Amino acid sequence: MTGGGTGGHVVPALAVADELRKRGHSCSFVGTREGFEARLVPQAGFEIDFISVAGLNRVGRLAQLRTLAQLPVSVAASWGILSRRRPAAIFSMGGYVAGPPMLAAKLRGVPQVLMEPNAMPGLVSRWTSGWVAKALVSFEEARSYFPPGVAEVTGVPVRERFFAVPPKAAGEKLTVLVTGGSRGSQRLNNAVREAWPLFLKSGAPVRLIQQTGSAMQAEMERDFRQTGLDGLVTAFVEDMPAAFAEADLVICRSGAGAVAELAAAGRPAILVPFPFAADDHQRRNAEALERAGAGRLVLDRELNGQRLLDEVRAISPQLLPMAAAARGLAKPEAARRAASVLEQIARVQ
Repeated sequence: MTGGGTGGHVVPALAVADELRKRGHSCSFVGTREGFEARLVPQAGFEIDFISVAGLNRVGRLAQLRTLAQLPVSVAASWGILSRRRPAAIFSMGGYVAGPPMLAAKLRGVPQVLMEPNAMPGLVSRWTSGWVAKALVSFEEARSYFPPGVAEVTGVPVRERFFAVPPKAAGEKLTVLVTGGSRGSQRLNNAVREAWPLFLKSGAPVRLIQQTGSAMQAEMERDFRQTGLDGLVTAFVEDMPAAFAEADLVICRSGAGAVAELAAAGRPAILVPFPFAADDHQRRNAEALERAGAGRLVLDRELNGQRLLDEVRAISPQLLPMAAAARGLAKPEAARRAASVLEQIARVQ
């Protein structure tokens, strides 16, 4: 199992590894000591081997040169890991971490399955598209980046509790969940803070649940209490499926994990793509949900309090059909399908 750096890469890979473990197979990971995998993989009870590698996309020329100079060493290290582990197959979530192990596996003739969670495949996914045995994608738009017959739309693994979130009937107050991820988003935080007095002035019955991240939590909680608005400001939402269950509408970034959770829970969203994401893949994800009628795209540079209020007003009459459209994109069997494909690929060889 390889592909890491962010939770969006590591958590789905762990879901697939867990499904394989349930079926009696052994899994180990290749990653870096700096990525989320260094903490999450051992916590889940899997072994991990480390290599040194960095990204090539959206970094300076000097950083690119350092990474390219480092590449032969990281490929050699990956070769050594494969020699010792002798895997029957490789499962990759893409990302820069996956490049050296996938190249070493190609040279050794080890079959590979790639899971690409974004509408716009990442750099490593595009580079390796010609040699993977199977590509498991989350968006129909991603099929065209792979040879005919290679890509299959499976979705990305999501915690089971998101699929158990029931449909939300309209209540007296519109409950809006705002999350910029576990570390928060300064841009989202500031825009929502600008919207507080506008919500009050409009008289709209609204309740806010806002995950700010730790850096801005104390300041925003103090200011929020002074507004008199109904809701909660917290650094981190411990039980996100429960928060989704309370929400009529979600305001968030559009990483692959967030998009998959919205679909699983059947919640409409105002999507604000992180503008510096590699290959602008968050915007592609948001566009895909907007085309499906499950969300509204607001560019980061256009985000402010008034725009948020306007979008909430526009979406409010459409919440139920948008929720149904979101639920229609859900793929509850993603981890099980990935495990089955890996079993098939390994047995063919």
